[in-house]
Amino acid sequence: MTSRIEKTFARLRAEKRAALIPFVMGYDPDAKTSAAVLDALPEAGADIVEIGMPFSDPVADGPVIQAAGLRALKAGATVSGILELVREFRKKHANTPVILMGYFNPVYRYGCERFCQDAVAAGADGIILVDLPPEEEQEMRPHLEATGLKLIRLVAPTSGDDRLPLLAKSASGFIYYISITGITGAQAADALELKTKVDHLRKFTALPVAVGFGIKTPRQAAQAASCADAVVVGSALVDAVAHQKDRAHAVKAASAFVRELAEALG
Repeated sequence: MTSRIEKTFARLRAEKRAALIPFVMGYDPDAKTSAAVLDALPEAGADIVEIGMPFSDPVADGPVIQAAGLRALKAGATVSGILELVREFRKKHANTPVILMGYFNPVYRYGCERFCQDAVAAGADGIILVDLPPEEEQEMRPHLEATGLKLIRLVAPTSGDDRLPLLAKSASGFIYYISITGITGAQAADALELKTKVDHLRKFTALPVAVGFGIKTPRQAAQAASCADAVVVGSALVDAVAHQKDRAHAVKAASAFVRELAEALG
């Protein structure tokens, strides 16, 4: 059966445009606000949504995402709570793919088999586990394959040709290319270098390539979209929502920013 992810990328290829993938941290600053923000994203122009699963000891997250994760944990975020956000989102948005992003520890504690089953039942389509390399995925792989939950692989600028085939082979859904060397929300990528890297990555995979980390503005999003199949924007959106005084203003700010990004992508 064709997945929501595959259908979305096929549609966008026909429309000759890249997918917009906004990232929000689940439960930031609370469950109801994050649910309201998520609900507004598709209408604002999101093609795929990415939901962060907060973790107390992140290794790839910059200050903005770290702060969002701490707010979410303080608000009572759990794995079950994040999956409930997905379930609520899916009631109104049947076709928008949902990607979860987090770290392996909470998934392991929840139970790998149980997590994959519950995530798919809630309506999730894929997961990014930042700290789970292909060499250590054996506890997840059977359950990913059994449920159809896609494992989206991160590929770094430092990933060499000796490693790219392994990363590509173990990936599904799409490849997430990290446009910078560093943490989320850091400096922006050089446009020419980004195109060179993405073109090279395509030699190793037929999957769509999404670009993220360091994309903060509509202009940067458009530059990334010129060479990639999708653009992920996280820190800038999370930061925009974080500075709002209430839920209504948070939704308004998120919608306005995502709309600007979508317009830049055409």
